[in-house]
Amino acid sequence: MAAPARTAKAGPLTADDWTSRALELLMDEGVAAVKITRLCSDLGVTKGSFYWRFDDLESLKEAVAVRWCADTKRTLGEMAGLTALAPLERLRAMTVGLIDDRAWSVQRALRDWARTDAQVAAMVAESDTFVFEVVQAAIEELGTTPRQARLRAGLLVYAGIGFAHGQSGLPKPEVDDIDDLIAFLAEDVDTPR
Repeated sequence: MAAPARTAKAGPLTADDWTSRALELLMDEGVAAVKITRLCSDLGVTKGSFYWRFDDLESLKEAVAVRWCADTKRTLGEMAGLTALAPLERLRAMTVGLIDDRAWSVQRALRDWARTDAQVAAMVAESDTFVFEVVQAAIEELGTTPRQARLRAGLLVYAGIGFAHGQSGLPKPEVDDIDDLIAFLAEDVDTPR
């Protein structure tokens, strides 16, 4: 799916312009579509514009990975910061994002890319650790032991990764499925929900 050339913009493209388009290509067509020539064509500029911002394609890819990780942390941090919500409501708010098709596309694309790029793999690992810690902390607030919280957080986080990769061949989870999964994780916890 080719993007139309960008409309005229005052001044040169920013790094954000480049990473936005690269991330769109990554989600829509995979890492193989992220090429300097393609980006320049889509953005309606010359290669000189690209090299004004980036040393090479690898430095752009690193910027995309850093952006994705920062966006993910910011989003999850906002959700985790909803301390007014009870832990189960907080977990639900974080998990409902799993049923968003765009979120799945990003997850799948970045994880596929991480298989061949050590820097992206490090960013994915950092993001996964952050997500795991946020989920584990919410589950501990329910009154579980640290070990129980770790195991239950693992189930939820691994389910999320599975949702992203199984999207095309498995039934898409609904909000009720997410609610049931969270209720299952909270079973045998004596804390009010």
